[in-house]
Amino acid sequence: MIRPGQVADLPAIMRIRTAVTENHLSVEQMAEIGITENSIATEMTEGDLGCWVAIDGGEVTGFSMADRRDGSIFALFMDAAHEGKGHGSALLAACETWFREQGHAKARLTTGRDTKAFAFYRRRGWQETDETAGHFAEDAVLRKGL
Repeated sequence: MIRPGQVADLPAIMRIRTAVTENHLSVEQMAEIGITENSIATEMTEGDLGCWVAIDGGEVTGFSMADRRDGSIFALFMDAAHEGKGHGSALLAACETWFREQGHAKARLTTGRDTKAFAFYRRRGWQETDETAGHFAEDAVLRKGL
């Protein structure tokens, strides 16, 4: 099941985010680039970040976040034990739908080229651009028309 994320979900979201092996960042590394539970909570509360969570067996097993200000997917991560169940696709679809509702005609995201995530997005119609990424110059920038 996919539902809108809440500030109360942030501890589970941070657990998932810091447990991944691809595109891994520790809590400290995220803080260095300005991503903390408090900053995320503020942006969610102000309506700048849309958030959705996948629920399986009563627990948060994945999440996505989208930034309405620039039409970018901020994050999409699954607990490794829950990959392959279709939740990642549903989380991505929630972001894309929200962007359309916000008036965006295109969406953007960044991810590592040599990752499962890159292939995941490409299979869903995202196209690599020649743009450079924000925090991590080696990351690919992908766009999709909505």
